[in-house]
Amino acid sequence: MTRAYPFGPQHRLDVDPLFAELRSSEPVTRVRMPHGGDAWLVTTYAEAKAVFGDDRRFGRAMTVGADVPRARPVIQASRSIHTMDPPEHTSLRRMVSKAFTVRRVAELESRTQRIVDDLLDRMTTPADLVKELAEPLPITVICELLGVPYADREEFHAWSDAAVALTAYTPDQVLDARINLVTYLCRLTEQRREHPSDDLLTGLVQAGGHLSEFEIASFGVALLVAGHATTVNQIGNFTCVLLEHPGELARLRADPSLLPTAIEELLRFTPLAAVAEFPQMALADLELGGVHIKAGDTVLVELASVNRDPKVFTDPDVLDLGRTPNPHLAFAHGAHHCLGAQLARMELRVAIGSLVRRFPALRLAVPPDQLEFIDGQLIRGLRSLPVSW
Repeated sequence: MTRAYPFGPQHRLDVDPLFAELRSSEPVTRVRMPHGGDAWLVTTYAEAKAVFGDDRRFGRAMTVGADVPRARPVIQASRSIHTMDPPEHTSLRRMVSKAFTVRRVAELESRTQRIVDDLLDRMTTPADLVKELAEPLPITVICELLGVPYADREEFHAWSDAAVALTAYTPDQVLDARINLVTYLCRLTEQRREHPSDDLLTGLVQAGGHLSEFEIASFGVALLVAGHATTVNQIGNFTCVLLEHPGELARLRADPSLLPTAIEELLRFTPLAAVAEFPQMALADLELGGVHIKAGDTVLVELASVNRDPKVFTDPDVLDLGRTPNPHLAFAHGAHHCLGAQLARMELRVAIGSLVRRFPALRLAVPPDQLEFIDGQLIRGLRSLPVSW
């Protein structure tokens, strides 16, 4: 049976109940994607790790420029760090990862704390937590890390929103946004060749080797979009989840040492992508989850389902801020494990920890059913999050 995907309209931060049925009866299921035809959808943890962790049987490079089954309307026309395979991906990742070392992230933490403190100092009740904290924090951090002028944040924020749209923008608008982002980064790349600086974009230029200006700019775009769009939305999402689970929020307030495990649990529990992303292609005939997959078939992993797999997580639909161990796959796994995972963890830890500490009476300023969520985008999130204290 081939099901039309996604299976139904997205509702807030809910996980589609059909995933639970598929995990037990059809862990790898045939789906018809909105664009490009039919694919295999993975809904279980073990099979997801098998896909992510085996670059000899699964690859992404062949999906570039191809009309593969996918959720987004526009074909991935250019290479990026997300669509390369080893060994080329390995060498580029090694170079870019220097910007995200534990030491570098630790250095950024004090700066991030100052930014958060300044943003929270300016807030007055009632406040829109999306506009006053969730948006400006990650944008400021990634601007400084990558070397993008903060004054240009409004432009690239709008382009980033359109670039990862599903239905919120037309295909032409999505394509225009991608072109604008690459053109913008190309200009900055040229500037860094002439005037090097202590930032990640300069590092890409200096270590790029055989990479063209366009390819360097494309990598910069991938890092820029991933570095702020995801964290922007998860700050609001995590806060919303905590406010809707007052018992767990009270637990965190009473024991701040729970913060690191709380962030891991929120990463597991709170779905980020509205649909499965980053199509992978089977490089040979193989068996996965009891089905035969042919070479050239497209495979996608549904992380919202994988992170609720009861074979790995006890009571997976329960938010438990003290859950340990917590081997979630929110940042994927294997060669394409998220480069910025430690940076995202740090920003989320500082933002959520500061909110819980400084506003012990934080609460929603509107009834929960009046919260407005973004529609038609790859990344789930709130348009606004009115709070008071």
